[in-house]
Amino acid sequence: MKFNLTDVQALIRARRSVRPEQFKSRKVHRDQIEALIEAANWAPTHGQTEPWRFKVFTGPALESLQLKLAEAYRRNSTELAYLQSKYDRIRDRHHCASAAILVYMKRQVSGKIPEVEEILAVGCAVQNMSLLATTYGMSLFWSSGSAVYEEQFAEEIGISKPDRILGVLYPGYPEGEWPEGKRQFWMTKVDWFAE
Repeated sequence: MKFNLTDVQALIRARRSVRPEQFKSRKVHRDQIEALIEAANWAPTHGQTEPWRFKVFTGPALESLQLKLAEAYRRNSTELAYLQSKYDRIRDRHHCASAAILVYMKRQVSGKIPEVEEILAVGCAVQNMSLLATTYGMSLFWSSGSAVYEEQFAEEIGISKPDRILGVLYPGYPEGEWPEGKRQFWMTKVDWFAE
């Protein structure tokens, strides 16, 4: 099997994270979400544990999810750090996105594989989803933070320890031109050793 390396590199460089508030009103369809999750399923996984799991929210369920996230944000914010505008943005995100995909790690029962390796496998699964989304002209925004990681929020949506929520993904079509990417030169991030 042979692939065009130039095309793969261009796809990787084209991937973008765009906030749902910057999405077009164009709906993301169920078959596209299913394709994203199938792409996730082909991520590398140590010990073939396949720890990635997803809960997909649309319609009234998406509105309910956003309210739960907003309340978790309120519970986890100090009085000084709390912003009503952020609460409102989280609560109202269902107006911007047609779906949310909650991603979590299903912990291996035996615990043989270190948890960090399971988390990394889920991250690889999300990258697969992001790359496929790019081919559709979509962004896959990965939202995280203290509200997403809160134990009470996890319990409210049926996830308990040792499983762990790793974020909420919002697929959508960016408004306007495809955003430009910015990265520091990769060689500034590498130390080479020959001996």
